Amino acid sequence: MVNTYDIKADTTQWPVSFGFGKPATPQQIAAWDIDVRPDGLGLPAGSGTVIQGRAIYNTKCMACHGSIEKALPPGAKLPAPVLVGDSISKVKAIGNYWPYASTVFDYIRRSMPYNLPGSLTDNEVYGVTAYLLNANKIIKADAVLDAKTLPMIVMPAQKLFINDDRHGGPEIR
Repeated sequence: MVNTYDIKADTTQWPVSFGFGKPATPQQIAAWDIDVRPDGLGLPAGSGTVIQGRAIYNTKCMACHGSIEKALPPGAKLPAPVLVGDSISKVKAIGNYWPYASTVFDYIRRSMPYNLPGSLTDNEVYGVTAYLLNANKIIKADAVLDAKTLPMIVMPAQKLFINDDRHGGPEIR
């Protein structure tokens, strides 16, 4: 049996260009190059507070994720995951599962709100991140998040993750 992953296409006869699309401009690349590393590299300028984040959450996030302050009625279901967890229910949430605060920021920035991903300003993302970290009892209510303070937050679950520091071998592609 032939493994289809081992078959190599003969690209020597392919044209330099297939004539589709156009090269991306530096501005277009910069607009999509928004990744944030666990150490905070890539965080944008701006800042946000818990109070600012609460207002944004209640306007743009609560419809899917539910209220942070009010419990759901028994049997009620949300269209999106709960974001605040506790040690009793073991629901994977920001406070008991996510390893880095910068990952929370990055995820919100890229994919939220669900109906208009990437539409939040950097200040709004800092605010929502601050609100969620406070709701999960990770930062204080008067905290201000920015590119300097966010990477300094140590998430409770960080110690549960193992860094994959392999450098080679057949299992590394």
